[in-house]
Amino acid sequence: MLTFPKFTPTFPPTQWTLPTLLEHQARVLGDRPFLKWDDDGPEYSFEATNRRANRLARGLAGLGIDKGDSAVLFLPNSLDYLFAWFALNKLGAIEVPINTAYKGRFLEHQVNISKAETLIADIDFADVVRDSLEAMPHLRRIVLWSRHGRLAEPLPTFARCEVVQFADLFAADESDPGIRVMPHDIAGIMFTSGTTGLSKGVMMPHAQHTLFAEINVQGMEMTADDVYMSGFPMFHVNAQLLTVYPCLIVGARCVLYERFSATQWVDRLHSSGATVTNHLGGVLPFVFAQPPTSRDNTHCLRRIGGGPTPYAILDAFKKRFGVERFVEYFGQTEVCLPIMTPLARSHERPVGAAGLLLDQWFDVRLVAPDSDEEVPVGQVGELMIRHKTPWTLNAGYVGMPDKTVEAWRNLWFHTGDGVRRDEQGWYYYVDRLKDALRRRGENISSYEVERPIAEHPAVAEVAVVAVPADMDGGEDEVKACVILKPGQTATPEELFDWCLSRLPGFAVPRYIELVGQFPRTPSEKVQKNILRAAGVTAATWDRVQAGRLTPDEARRAGRKLS
Repeated sequence: MLTFPKFTPTFPPTQWTLPTLLEHQARVLGDRPFLKWDDDGPEYSFEATNRRANRLARGLAGLGIDKGDSAVLFLPNSLDYLFAWFALNKLGAIEVPINTAYKGRFLEHQVNISKAETLIADIDFADVVRDSLEAMPHLRRIVLWSRHGRLAEPLPTFARCEVVQFADLFAADESDPGIRVMPHDIAGIMFTSGTTGLSKGVMMPHAQHTLFAEINVQGMEMTADDVYMSGFPMFHVNAQLLTVYPCLIVGARCVLYERFSATQWVDRLHSSGATVTNHLGGVLPFVFAQPPTSRDNTHCLRRIGGGPTPYAILDAFKKRFGVERFVEYFGQTEVCLPIMTPLARSHERPVGAAGLLLDQWFDVRLVAPDSDEEVPVGQVGELMIRHKTPWTLNAGYVGMPDKTVEAWRNLWFHTGDGVRRDEQGWYYYVDRLKDALRRRGENISSYEVERPIAEHPAVAEVAVVAVPADMDGGEDEVKACVILKPGQTATPEELFDWCLSRLPGFAVPRYIELVGQFPRTPSEKVQKNILRAAGVTAATWDRVQAGRLTPDEARRAGRKLS
């Protein structure tokens, strides 16, 4: 049976911590370029990056941040975001990256469950933080950052919290803080969407972070001569562990942008000199939809990683952009990348296959979800996984021991994903067995969308489900099925406005349907599988067709909100 080719990692597992690798690369690679911001922004070598991280680490230590403490990063993409991540890990502290679209209960839940006492936030989010401050009792200090550098005095105040400037935290001492950080220490808490409840914070050891990145190094066959380009948000695994960290490991150059742009994708390939990049779900169809230009295939890009592969446009995409090498990988925040497609042409994958098992690092089983009994080859089962090297899978969900025990039952991690395997060893992702959604690269908890809608005075009950997006790439659109209270009225347009003021833009439902009742099980649980199967019906209101866009959508479309 085929498996992913075995490899020797760049560094031995005993050295799998970010502080160890950053110090090593700074010492060995010195002035070699590492981090570049935008086309005209600053660039830092490995040595300069390490010095700046050390300076910031000492400043954060001066605030009282110690090993094992959590600190929330509530920042847009920037080099300072990376320096904050590196500095926290230098102290043995835990970075907690949070989506910058969050507000209200979304923000409060993640800050509270991580028990973070420090919040490093963009000054532009000050009002959002202040609005939720009373509901975040653990916070003791707010570190304010601005893309423009220093803030004018006096700084804004935040009730009981100490307030300091990010720009003031860079100490003069550039030496390593000297904190002993081990591969089993928690490096970060990254949030993944809940299925029937609140989003869960995945406790990720340094060893897991490093293996995540190392797999990408090997799967993409990266070398020190590569240039990796990304505009994906740094509060996700993709930008941190599939872009920046692999470049650190292999000594490559990393060119970063504040946000992804389909319209500027080709221009950025040229300006950055990128040889490798990655994609999420619907990204490549967005790029392909741009008008062709004479520059489409005159760049240096040779490899693209990501998933799922948009097969409907793949051949035309390769021909137009001159990129022949595609790597698909399948994984989760909790489990790294256990399945990947080798670049070697001797392993040509069948259409639809996600990849081969990295059996050097992981054991997997496909089982019946209700019994954990293995299903026959060719049948769909829930993917369960165990690690073969210590500390390379998640250490549980922070503050949710019940969810940790449930996921790790029978000493296997249950992914909740439906997968099948063929006789040759190729794995095929089929569907989520959970009620999570994925829209434009963002994981969305149906529960966290339902709660604010249910607070509308006219709403009796709501069920949020995924329906297929009208583009290739395997992503979803959000549909809210709503039952109104007897005698109450509310239009889909009114419900959209309600959602817009309470939800991150990416989570605002595209489709809203008013229904009289939900299909239910004998125990009165809503049968969301039936709602999903119904999809968009004649009774479904489509806000996009109605011209009702979120601010981000309007910005991308160059239109004013209606």
